[in-house]
Amino acid sequence: MSRSVKKGPYVDEKLLKKIAGKKPQESGVIKTWARASQIAPEMVGFIFGVHNGKSHIEVFVTEDMVGHRLGEFSLTRKFVKHGGKMQKEQDLAKKDAELAAAKSAKAATETPVGAKK
Repeated sequence: MSRSVKKGPYVDEKLLKKIAGKKPQESGVIKTWARASQIAPEMVGFIFGVHNGKSHIEVFVTEDMVGHRLGEFSLTRKFVKHGGKMQKEQDLAKKDAELAAAKSAKAATETPVGAKK
């Protein structure tokens, strides 16, 4: 559900104070825990370190991000590959096939020792 139009967008006041009077090139990473804060046009060009619960993820703010929340660009969950033992076997077979193809291609391009060019 979106925020009421009469209230306006939620932008954390502390965050605005941190960027007030600074240029994007001069300031380094600005650390913040305000994941719910919306990105304002004044924030474009700055790099924010948005906390994901464990560490700060660097987010470079562009014009396309205005109106979105900072938390959208700092994922909190890490994807772990599905599959287990069966997936490992398939990956190994695929890797072996690629190596064999590369070796055969290399052997085909090499010229025999006694052959003329």
